[in-house]
Amino acid sequence: MPLYLVSTPIGNLEDVTLRALRVLKEVELIACEDTRHTRRLLDHFGISKPVISYHEHNELKRAGELAERLSRGESIALVTDAGTPGISDPAYRIVVAAIERGVTVTPVPGATAMITGLVASGLPTDSFLFAGFLPSKKQARRARLEQLRSERATLVFYETPHRIREALLDVREILGDRRAAIARELTKLHEQFIRGPVSEIIAHFDANEPRGEMTLVIAGNREDNLKPVESISISEQVELLARERGLSRSDAIKQAARSRGLSKREAYQLLLGEKESNENEDIG
Repeated sequence: MPLYLVSTPIGNLEDVTLRALRVLKEVELIACEDTRHTRRLLDHFGISKPVISYHEHNELKRAGELAERLSRGESIALVTDAGTPGISDPAYRIVVAAIERGVTVTPVPGATAMITGLVASGLPTDSFLFAGFLPSKKQARRARLEQLRSERATLVFYETPHRIREALLDVREILGDRRAAIARELTKLHEQFIRGPVSEIIAHFDANEPRGEMTLVIAGNREDNLKPVESISISEQVELLARERGLSRSDAIKQAARSRGLSKREAYQLLLGEKESNENEDIG
């Protein structure tokens, strides 16, 4: 019997598909991240089936167990708390174990936050890169953004409310003040899209406490996508870096130079040019 990978709603229960409901009613067992969460979904649709936990803390052991049951002829549906199994959620190991045993793996498509957020972001969708969650540690997050700096495709991430502002500050510094969008509480009552340059989104969260799970969409490194960091003067950028990150002026200049693809010496020359220009305007 097949292993069904069943997508569930990411918020609005009306987004469940008729096929998903049929499969969940027909299988012998439902494997899920949180049995209590999934039980609420099943109860809402009048589905009474046994459930078993399958999550990141037990998937190494549980994947083999479930694959053996599948090879004996049991039908199993795998669901996550919300969205599509395997998209930043456990699924990979049981899929591989099932394939190795000759079990058919059948996807039952439906909602996923990354696509839902992307298509309404207002950013190009012809080519995109989903990069999951950015690392929680600052150094690792910055290193990951450096890796993606030259990527031309639209970038899509998941992010948590308590990390979003720090992530956006790193995005602006390393990728530049690109066009971006935050998709928050997708399909739910308080669904919200915040669109604009990264600096404007940072300002929004300076004034409003971040809440809810978020999909972060950022323009790729293409001329038609970018609102370059040069849209503000380098002196303004240096002041922002010094104020918001507590950097010395020298370090702020170094960071500003890197974000603009300049050497530190070139950045100093640009700063001097801006200073001379401002002085001449004052005299005039």
